Amino acid sequence: MDELTTRAPAVPLEAGAGPDNPPCPACGEPLFGWLAEEDRLGAPVRRCESCGLGVVGESAGTAEALAALDRLGDQERARIVNRASFSCSIGGAGWAGLQPGVHYLFTVEAARRLVAGRDQAVSRRRWAAGPSLALTWQTLLNSVTFGHNVALAALGSGSATPAEERWQRRIDALASVVLAIPAALLTLPIELGSALFRQGTIIDLRFELL
Repeated sequence: MDELTTRAPAVPLEAGAGPDNPPCPACGEPLFGWLAEEDRLGAPVRRCESCGLGVVGESAGTAEALAALDRLGDQERARIVNRASFSCSIGGAGWAGLQPGVHYLFTVEAARRLVAGRDQAVSRRRWAAGPSLALTWQTLLNSVTFGHNVALAALGSGSATPAEERWQRRIDALASVVLAIPAALLTLPIELGSALFRQGTIIDLRFELL
């Protein structure tokens, strides 16, 4: 048999819907498991394979997700930490965008679908260079530390989840200092390339009525 006759048919995302895969509040497609529960998050994380939205724990639906988006700005603009960013894909559970208390991890597409429900469209998207570089830099450092977001917290930006043991916290502090410059040198080409391919870490969105 040739390749065309033996290839399995594509399985639609809807086939995965069920109690363990609730609907995405942005687009209605099933949410699938992404990250196991971690102490700093308090719940496992699911993601939508269609629009990319990430949900920490359970979702109360579209209205809650839209309200969370509005809290990142207002009904005309929002600054999202992009779950579809390259830094997220390389960071995984160590991605610096995974902060305690965050319930929804937005993408541009998820935001577009959410605001469409109130007759709005994304009229502009802009890469936020400085914050994006900082978050990607911290993501790289997270790959070598026991704790999470230690360096940014020490600089007064965000909150850290420190390691449990004292000796681990000491190593984290040392690693953050020693590797700060090497990580920064890697961050610049990574984030610039990500922005070029519209996968920057932090995106400013502006909405307008249709």
